[in-house]
Amino acid sequence: MSTHSTSIPDNPPPRYRAPIWTLLVLAPVIAEVLSGATRLSVLFVLIPEIMVWGVGALLARELVRRWRAGGPSLLMLGLALSVAEEFLIQQTSIAPLPFPGANAAYGRSLGVNWVYFLFMLGFESLWVVVIPVQVTELLFPAHRHKPWLRTRGIVVCCVSFLLGSFMAWYGWTQQARVHSLHAQPYQPPIALIASGIAAIALLFALAYLLRATGHSCRNASCTPWSPWIAGGIVFLLSTPWWVLIALIFDPHLDPPAWAALAAGITWAVLAFVLVQFLSAPQGWSRMHRWACCFGAVLSCIVVSDTSAVGWSRMDLLGKFIFQALGLAGALWLVLRIRRSPAPELPAES
Repeated sequence: MSTHSTSIPDNPPPRYRAPIWTLLVLAPVIAEVLSGATRLSVLFVLIPEIMVWGVGALLARELVRRWRAGGPSLLMLGLALSVAEEFLIQQTSIAPLPFPGANAAYGRSLGVNWVYFLFMLGFESLWVVVIPVQVTELLFPAHRHKPWLRTRGIVVCCVSFLLGSFMAWYGWTQQARVHSLHAQPYQPPIALIASGIAAIALLFALAYLLRATGHSCRNASCTPWSPWIAGGIVFLLSTPWWVLIALIFDPHLDPPAWAALAAGITWAVLAFVLVQFLSAPQGWSRMHRWACCFGAVLSCIVVSDTSAVGWSRMDLLGKFIFQALGLAGALWLVLRIRRSPAPELPAES
């Protein structure tokens, strides 16, 4: 009778369950819950949101880390996720807008809600992907440069993303849009679906081609601005972005759609360039990254609070409780960072 011994490796591969689950939850919570897009009365939709937004942000980060890429690549993948949401999954940028009080004709041309789509490109790429990834890596700085998923994890994430995308598509296009908002059923043209797929492929290619940018070196000759100034600048850059969505719902704001689109694109480019300039000095630190994330999230909270008119008391109470918890978490994180301040390494993005 023979016995078989099982050898256990001295250093088994590390597992990253804590940062993985943190990012899965933070992506929809920061973008949807803190902004009020997902209210307490419909909090159950967090399940498909985690499967789409959370898993999408996790997969985008995984690609960036495996490519050893930087911030621009993560932004391109965030834009690709936004296009997938707007053209393929919930199709809100190509179907006529069904929301009560919305000017569905504003900025709609060639079957696309261009002003709405531009807003969502910025919102979903930054508040769903870039900011939650940054916050999660601030929480787990020792794992910042490491991929978190094994092959099995990638497969599970891809399956979860597809399943969540189907749930989101069915729940919105076949149920909420038709039965709750009483909109006409919408069948997107094949050409729009194909253009969305092509745009996603192009953004993936750009993300790969830009993998060497954004973290190659720091400028040792410059001194970084105060984190509070950097955070204030990001707040001021983020807040005007919400004007784009206000144009669709406020009848008193009615500039030509082409002017809104031109201004929005110009503002986005200037904001990207300015943030790249701010983060270039060698002394850019975790505190700076926290301040920038906080400025962006604070703008989301402040602006969304001005549009909560007509909410139920339960939803208002839930919104303020979630926001208070979010601000408390941000305060806890900054205190944790200040206890162990350290400048960013040259390889960090």
